Amino acid sequence: MKTVYCGMSADLIHSGHLNIIHEAMKLGEVTVGVLTDEAIASYKRLPYLTYEQRAEIVENIKGVAKVVPQTTLDYVPNLEKLKPDYVVHGDDWLTGVQQETRQRVIDCISKWGGKVVDIPYTPGISSTALNAEVKEIGTTPEVRQKMLRRLIAAKPIVRIMESHSGLTGLIIEKTKVKVNNKTEEFDGMWASSLTDSTSKGKPDIEAVDLTTRLHGLNDALECTTKPVIYDGDTGGKIEHFVFTVRTLERLGVSAVIIEDKVGLKKNSLFGTDAIQTQDTIEGFCEKIKAGKRAQIANDFMIIARCESLIAGKPMEDALERCFAYVDAGADGIMIHSKDKSGEDIKEFCLKFREKHSSVPIVVVPTTYNHITEEELQSWGVNVVIYANHMLRSAYPAMVNTAKSILTNHRSYEANDMCMSIKDILELIPGTK
Repeated sequence: MKTVYCGMSADLIHSGHLNIIHEAMKLGEVTVGVLTDEAIASYKRLPYLTYEQRAEIVENIKGVAKVVPQTTLDYVPNLEKLKPDYVVHGDDWLTGVQQETRQRVIDCISKWGGKVVDIPYTPGISSTALNAEVKEIGTTPEVRQKMLRRLIAAKPIVRIMESHSGLTGLIIEKTKVKVNNKTEEFDGMWASSLTDSTSKGKPDIEAVDLTTRLHGLNDALECTTKPVIYDGDTGGKIEHFVFTVRTLERLGVSAVIIEDKVGLKKNSLFGTDAIQTQDTIEGFCEKIKAGKRAQIANDFMIIARCESLIAGKPMEDALERCFAYVDAGADGIMIHSKDKSGEDIKEFCLKFREKHSSVPIVVVPTTYNHITEEELQSWGVNVVIYANHMLRSAYPAMVNTAKSILTNHRSYEANDMCMSIKDILELIPGTK
C-alpha cells in the first residue's frame, strides 16, 4: 500500500483539514505530522492547544493511520525517516513564504520517486478569521496561567512587555509586525510595580497595595488572553506572601517575581546611590518555600529576583544566592543589574548555566538595552522583560500635546500627535 504524509498544526481543526485528509486517503495510508509547539512558535503565536491535545484529536480523525511529531517547519527530517510516496498539502503553499518549504519537499521526495499533491484550498475557511473569533471569546484563568511555561519550553526567548492598564494590555495583545516574513509579537505582559505606582502619581515604594494594583490588573485581564508576570516587589512578610500567591493564582497570573531585599523599597535602578538592603539567604529561601507550599496549581511560577549586582556585591554572592534560591524551590531566576555594558549579566548567565541547564533565567535590559534578544538567548536567557516602556513612551507624548495646546490656545497643532476620534471609537470592540 502506498504511503502519504501530511503536515499540519491542527490547532483549530476545520473543514479544510478534513478535506486534505480525505483526499490523502485516496492515495494510500495517511501519516500526519503534527507540528510541535516549538515548530509553530518559531513562526507565529503559540497554539491554543498543546501538542499532546492536538495529536490526540488528529489520531481520532477518520482516515488517519498514524500521527508523528514534526519538530520543525522543515518537512525533510520526517520525510527522510518515513520515505512516503506522496506528500499532500493545500495549494496555498504554491505562493508566498511557504513556497521554499514546498520546493524542499519536492527535492527531498524525488530521491525515491515520491510526488507532491496540491489540494485546492477550501473556500470560505480562514484560519486568521477563526483565530480572531477565538480571541474575541477570551480565555480562562487556567489556560492563561499555563501559557508561560509552554512559551518558555517552546520558544528560544520569551518577550514580555510592561502593561499598566487595559489599553496597554490591548496594545500588547494586538501589535504585530512582519520581519523577514515572520510575525513578531509580544508573548505576554509584565505588571510592573513602578508603572502601576507612577500611573497613579505615587512613589515606587510599595505605597500602592496589592488590592489596588489587582483592580488595575483586572482591566487588562478582561480584554486580553496573553500570560501575565506580576512584579511582587519584596513579596512583603512571609505571612502575607502566601495570600498573594493564592490571589494571583485565582486570577490566572502565570508568575510572580519577588526580590531578595528587605525594608522600605527603593527602585533597583538607583543602585548603590540608595541603601539597598538584601535579605539573608536563609530568610529569602523561607519566603520562597512558603510561597511554593501555598500554591495550588503546578503551572504557577515563583521567580526569585537577585539584587546582588545592584547592591555592588561580587558575582560569587549572586551565584551563591541564586543556587540557594533554586534549591529552595524557585521556578526561575531574575538577575538584575544597572551596569550599562551588560557584561556582568552575561558572566552571571554563563556561570549559572554551568550548574543549571534548564532553570529559566529572566532579565530586564533597561540599562543595557543595546543587547539584542538573540545575544541574550546565546547567554542562556529565557525571558526578556521590557519593564517600563509603555508608560515612559506615553508620558512625553502627553506632555508635548499639553504644551502644544497651551502654546497655541487651541488643539489644532496637536492633531498629528493624536489618534483620530474615529480610530479611538473603533479601538475597543463594542464601542459602536
